[in-house]
Amino acid sequence: MTFVVTDNCINCKYTDCVEVCPVDCFHEGPNFLVIDPDECIDCTLCEPECPAEAIICDDDLSDEQLPFLKLNAELSKEWPVITQSKDPLPDAENWDGTTEKLEHLKR
Repeated sequence: MTFVVTDNCINCKYTDCVEVCPVDCFHEGPNFLVIDPDECIDCTLCEPECPAEAIICDDDLSDEQLPFLKLNAELSKEWPVITQSKDPLPDAENWDGTTEKLEHLKR
């Protein structure tokens, strides 16, 4: 089991979750965070910290969200670790809750 960052994080990038992670498994891209599944210890601390409710246990992913499991694993190998909170993206409130944001993901 691992936790997965899903599409609601795209263009929001709240970082409340990274402060509580005991193993530094979050990685930061231009407009999205991912969780390294090899580092995640399933502690559940990050999930309730996400204001956008974008972090989900892999067992609870919907069919539409399943591609994010692979995407988190892939991008966590490319992006740097983030361990401290930062301000969310400027339009985060406007993007929070918007659906089908995958096309806006910046690599």
